Amino acid sequence: MDEYIDIVDANGIPTGVSELKSVIHQKGLFHNTVHIWFYTTTGDILLSQRSAKKSICPLMWDVSVAGHIDAGESIEQAALRETKEEISLDITESDLQKVGMFKCFQSYDSGITDNEFHHTYICELKVPLASLIPQEEEVETLRLVSLEKFQYLIDHIGIDNHFVPSNKAYYEVVLGSIKKVLI
Repeated sequence: MDEYIDIVDANGIPTGVSELKSVIHQKGLFHNTVHIWFYTTTGDILLSQRSAKKSICPLMWDVSVAGHIDAGESIEQAALRETKEEISLDITESDLQKVGMFKCFQSYDSGITDNEFHHTYICELKVPLASLIPQEEEVETLRLVSLEKFQYLIDHIGIDNHFVPSNKAYYEVVLGSIKKVLI
């Protein structure tokens, strides 16, 4: 689906202009996305395997839920919408704990140029994994990994199709934020 996305400047500040997502990726325009990393109180982190149908990083394991922020939508509204769409889970804004905003500027062989600001949150997963329903177009499957396994995946980035190698520092920040909540 080709939706309208708000364009931001190189500092992440809205420009007041919106464009189709396809055009934004073709031209490499700056835009916002939202990432939600779910964790359990027993020390597991939810990973999502990107759908085989995705044009960027198909079948790669990564963030629990992620998506573009639609034109006129707040970051928090997008987090709630994307969570509902991608894994059929209802959360509230008060469930979200902001980690930060991270620049992610990458070009792909598919011709897509992603100049994104990832607005990143962590959120406690309060339901069993089996109750989550992955959105077929976005998510292949879901799994929980321990904090130790998450650290192993960071340390061995790129093995078994886990994580984008250029984002290693980002994953370390996410892991540290989750550890702080669990201590």
